[in-house]
Amino acid sequence: MRVLGIDTSCDETSVAVVEQRRILANRVYGQNALHQPFGGVVPEVAARAHVERLLPALHEALEEAGGADAVAVTTRPGLIGPLLVGLSAAKAFALAKGLPLVGVHHLEAHVAAAYLLDPAPEPPFVALIASGGHTVLYHLPEAGRYLCLGQTADDAAGECFDKVATILGLPYPGGPSLERAAQGGRRDAYRFPRPLRDDPGDGFSFSGIKTAVLYLVKGQDGRRRDADVARPPLADLAASAQEAIVDVLAHKAVRAAARSGSGKLVVGGGVAANGRLRELLLERCAAAGVQAFIPPRALCTDNAAMIAMRGSELLEAGVRDGFDLDADPYAE
Repeated sequence: MRVLGIDTSCDETSVAVVEQRRILANRVYGQNALHQPFGGVVPEVAARAHVERLLPALHEALEEAGGADAVAVTTRPGLIGPLLVGLSAAKAFALAKGLPLVGVHHLEAHVAAAYLLDPAPEPPFVALIASGGHTVLYHLPEAGRYLCLGQTADDAAGECFDKVATILGLPYPGGPSLERAAQGGRRDAYRFPRPLRDDPGDGFSFSGIKTAVLYLVKGQDGRRRDADVARPPLADLAASAQEAIVDVLAHKAVRAAARSGSGKLVVGGGVAANGRLRELLLERCAAAGVQAFIPPRALCTDNAAMIAMRGSELLEAGVRDGFDLDADPYAE
């Protein structure tokens, strides 16, 4: 079965076709230039861009793949306007072609991206999903069962990256900008806090890291007049802040995988594209005897191939949705 995947959950317009864990087509069109003047994603701007770009992407993907037998589309979580653009297109295409339709949970799809690897992981395993809006640890005791072990109590890891980048005056998008700024910097130049790192639970907290960077750069009231003069070297600041974030993620994810007894860790989400996090995860997984499954960067950031892959799982399990399927901005 060739499954058409559509993802418009945030600011990437993506259409893909997957068959038997093989990507036949995967089109992704970003919107960074549109949102850069605002320093973040503007939902209305994102939705309008999806309207303009979705049909060309759909035609390109279908032509490359030679058609589709079913349709999978992101229905939650995400920005409601963008979600509705993709959902409307998916319904229209499925109805016109008489194809089965299935809605997909975006975070579950980030886990399913690992199934496109060769070799691919098979449950049981633990999965870390870290993105701009979510940071969560799942345990998958078997295919299709997603048990939440813990999630962030405040900022997501990607949100922390973005906020630190803004504090440091780095351009949008903040995550990649912070990673670039950290190159050549000393990771131990500043000992920023590692909230909940050694807590026995599997939850996360990242707001304290952002606040510590703010206080160091701009003072306790956030308005230190000599901030520009007294600010420490940018590379050291960026490297130290990045290290605090990825240290927490890697420590808790590897620990959870080792505790589970599965000996396998799947990693996904946009933050998993960060080079230092990938390096640290591989290093600590090797030390703990845990096998790491980290998709290539293009499959960590938002893409429709992972939506099609998760949709394939659901369709094979007999799941079908009607045309009353709706979008939901929340994960739960």
